[in-house]
Amino acid sequence: MKRIKNFILTLILALGAVSCVSKLAYTEPDLQLPEKFQYTATADTASIANLEWKQFFSDPILQGLIEKGIKNNYDLQIALKQVASSQEKLKQAKYLQYPDVGFGVSAQISKPSENSMNGKSLNSFLGQNHVEDYNAAFNLSWEADIWGKIKNQQEVSRMQYLQTYEATKAIQTQVVAAIAQGYYNLLMLDKQLNIAKSNLELSSNTLSITEKMWQSGDTTSLGVQQATAQKQSTELLITQLEQNIAIQENALSILVGENPTKINRTIEMSDTSLPQNISAGLPAAMVSRRPDVRQQELVLLESNSMVGIAQANMYPALKITASGGVNSFKIDNWFQIPASLFGSVLGGITQPIFQKRQLKTDLNVAKIQREKNVLAFRQSVLNAVGEVSDALVSNESLKVQEQKAAEQVSTLKNGIKSAEMLYKGGMANYLEVITAQGNSLQAELNLASVKRQRLSSIVDLYRALGGGWK
Repeated sequence: MKRIKNFILTLILALGAVSCVSKLAYTEPDLQLPEKFQYTATADTASIANLEWKQFFSDPILQGLIEKGIKNNYDLQIALKQVASSQEKLKQAKYLQYPDVGFGVSAQISKPSENSMNGKSLNSFLGQNHVEDYNAAFNLSWEADIWGKIKNQQEVSRMQYLQTYEATKAIQTQVVAAIAQGYYNLLMLDKQLNIAKSNLELSSNTLSITEKMWQSGDTTSLGVQQATAQKQSTELLITQLEQNIAIQENALSILVGENPTKINRTIEMSDTSLPQNISAGLPAAMVSRRPDVRQQELVLLESNSMVGIAQANMYPALKITASGGVNSFKIDNWFQIPASLFGSVLGGITQPIFQKRQLKTDLNVAKIQREKNVLAFRQSVLNAVGEVSDALVSNESLKVQEQKAAEQVSTLKNGIKSAEMLYKGGMANYLEVITAQGNSLQAELNLASVKRQRLSSIVDLYRALGGGWK
């Protein structure tokens, strides 16, 4: 008996030693990252993504909206519930290495044929034609983690938990960016509404002058009609802008998890400020910072562990089962201790031989899935670098566009003054005045749009670099 115990103990220790080296090593794929982002002068290690969102967005109103969004946004709340669910599974995975223990109580009565050997034996030894069996026992089952299968299963649960955590961070970056862009769009609409109202005043003055000139015979009724149409066009634009403002306020309210309501604004778009030093940092740092890229790498790590599990399933398994409790063929002495006590231990090694190629197929499929996830990880990195590059080139281009649009607005405003003076002096017709006013209106609306696009491009860069979850 002692020899058997020593043999089993030695076998477990030997197989356990093998399991320590059974886990597949993970090698990070070659991502072929550039040394620096395109459209950047130098490879600067600093990055705006290292700033917390409260440092990046200094507007108190916008900060309040973002705080509400992080607290109340339903997509974020759902993601947090998923994290909590994965956390519970992770806790359960820590117990995979422990044995399964159960307790069962059973009672059985069987009556064999009187002409059978069992039937005749019962009558001879027990003096009855049936047998009773009453059992109450603890049952234990344990599988030694010889090839690291359980460790890999635990690693899968850990990777799945971390994926949900990174997914939550990714959603927060999207929510923060969406709130900021919605807020800047609202400020743009406010600016365009003010521009349209100012232009309406100019159109009303032009119409008044044209009507007086028509009454004095210095112009035709066509001039009055054109000036009226110009004023009506501006009134229509004001109505459309007011509608867009209300819709944008509703969208922002829903984004922060509230019923549609008005959004208070205390500043204009020209007063907004974002960090002036727009540094992107290094691509390698972006990969480790950006949640969605990190999540895809965790998927790859999970698939690496799945290969280990599929491989371990092909090797021998050591299982130990044990049971112990009380057993009796009479109910009245069922719990007589120690007479009714029993116990049994069984240990065995099983090696799968032929399972219709299922195990080999599972291993090959797991390896192919790992290869797919390597490609998906590389693609996520490439897309992230592309998004940063797009945001950088957009920001640089919009700087120039904003300057040119501002110059155009200044030129056309001076043109309005000249056209009005010439019109009053009879040296220009009403069409020139209306055209000048219309061109100036469109230029000012375009300048507001370009300013909003530039703000959005900076927010896009902040998100693309992995900022917004801190």
